[in-house]
Amino acid sequence: MEVVINLYSLYWNWHAVRRVIWRVLPLCAGLVPGVVAGALLLGHVAPAAVKLGVFCVLLPLIVIQASGKRWPIRAERGAAVPLGGVVGVLYGLTTISGPPLALFWNNQGLAKDDFKVGLAVVRSVESICALITYAWLGLMTYESAALLPWIAPGVLVGFPIGHWLIRKIGAETFRRVCMSFDAYLVAFGLSRALIDAGVEPLLAYQVLALTSIADTILLWGFFRDADGARAAADAEAARADDAVQVAA
Repeated sequence: MEVVINLYSLYWNWHAVRRVIWRVLPLCAGLVPGVVAGALLLGHVAPAAVKLGVFCVLLPLIVIQASGKRWPIRAERGAAVPLGGVVGVLYGLTTISGPPLALFWNNQGLAKDDFKVGLAVVRSVESICALITYAWLGLMTYESAALLPWIAPGVLVGFPIGHWLIRKIGAETFRRVCMSFDAYLVAFGLSRALIDAGVEPLLAYQVLALTSIADTILLWGFFRDADGARAAADAEAARADDAVQVAA
């Protein structure tokens, strides 16, 4: 399913591939061996423990970026190769890669179309590598594909709708909404990982509740400031029009 989704996304955003391909290749160079290594570790490392640790690290970083804070890495290519290796291992073990990749590209300030195609290229490569490796290891079973008929229709309908909607929003709004979605996703994943680790569900879901409150406050502040900026711009334009009419 992920192979289809990622190739579909790559098709819709193909026009931006040339702009980002040289930024994506170093990440892919570390990603491919990382995915294979992660898949080979499946029988030796507990994925649940890895998920718990990764979610604990990712959640505060995502919330920070959801507030608009970014610290772009100057030596991006040098950082991309080891990052790709780590993300590849993580994906091979748990199929988690979207939040850390989105965190990285958002931190680097990629434009909206470049952000989407960068994710599409990397996730196409990693999902194809994982599919081949899982098949080679004999992990592809009838049971593993049993949910596919239930998932696929919603994805195939929702994807073009999402592609149309995303063209209607600005770049900074896109970044904030993307990070907000990742915050909810990771918070939910962390809550589920805590439950699997033996924490009471009522207590574990407090992580999701607190994240929801924090993200709502951040988004409200962002849209309030954006409305204020638009109002100021409109007022300035009105004053300029008045000045032109007086001069005339």
